Amino acid sequence: MSEILQVVVNALSLGSLHALLALGLVMVFGILKLVNFAYGELIMVAGYTWFVLQPSWLPLVLIMLVAIAAVVFTSVATERIAFRPLRSGSMNAMLITSFAVSTILQSSALVFVSPRPSVIDVPRWLTSYISIGPAHISVLSLVIFGVSLLTLLGLMLVMQKTRLGITLRAAADDFRMLQLLGIRADQVIAMAFVISGLLAGIAGVLWVSRIGMVWPTIGMTPLLIAIIAIVVGGMNSLKGAIVGGFFMGSLHIILQTFLPQNLLAFLDAFIFGIVILVLVFRPEGIVKGRFQTERIG
Repeated sequence: MSEILQVVVNALSLGSLHALLALGLVMVFGILKLVNFAYGELIMVAGYTWFVLQPSWLPLVLIMLVAIAAVVFTSVATERIAFRPLRSGSMNAMLITSFAVSTILQSSALVFVSPRPSVIDVPRWLTSYISIGPAHISVLSLVIFGVSLLTLLGLMLVMQKTRLGITLRAAADDFRMLQLLGIRADQVIAMAFVISGLLAGIAGVLWVSRIGMVWPTIGMTPLLIAIIAIVVGGMNSLKGAIVGGFFMGSLHIILQTFLPQNLLAFLDAFIFGIVILVLVFRPEGIVKGRFQTERIG
């Protein structure tokens, strides 16, 4: 029972983190139909901002908030500088641009910081464990799940109860009609990148806390997982992104726990094999539904 409890907590923690990343990616995809391959580098920005500020006198919470703000700024800046001038062109041009932005950000970290991993000073209380009966639960796992859950609930309220959320859902449904109604396209897309950056910033800080290090290509793995999550969950579905994120996180933890030791080297192969099976039977994703009409939760 203690092992099952630990698996459940770890699965919820990692799954909620993947759900945040998948949601940030699908926020932009829902409107622009663009898979932003520079999205993973936002995690790198969060990590390096933390690394640069950690020798200062600033408290940890403020450092994390500054790191999240830096990610939001970077997300909006990439939209304004790289993507906005190309929106009237082909989708292929925007896709290539996202690769270019990703490469530029990675190269900047390599040149101005270091190609080697940089250690993040994670407080000891975050890396400690609490005992629940015979089970030992990581405090960090509980914090990640709690923060992610609050963020998901906050996004749910924004998307369902505010004018901004209604506008974003309408833009995902019929962007041209929204423009004919007098809504400025630049503002809507910019806000989508703000929310995407905010989710990436929160997830990035939590991801770096979990690993304890940052390096220039740290965002590649979470980006790949987020893409798979939205494909498995449903490409045009906010709820699908959440379900896909929890599915990927739970699958990783379960296989990591119960696979024989001699098969752990093939963990990724098992994960992708199961993902393929899911898509064979559910090619449209686990969750059906359109971005603009469904409810989260």
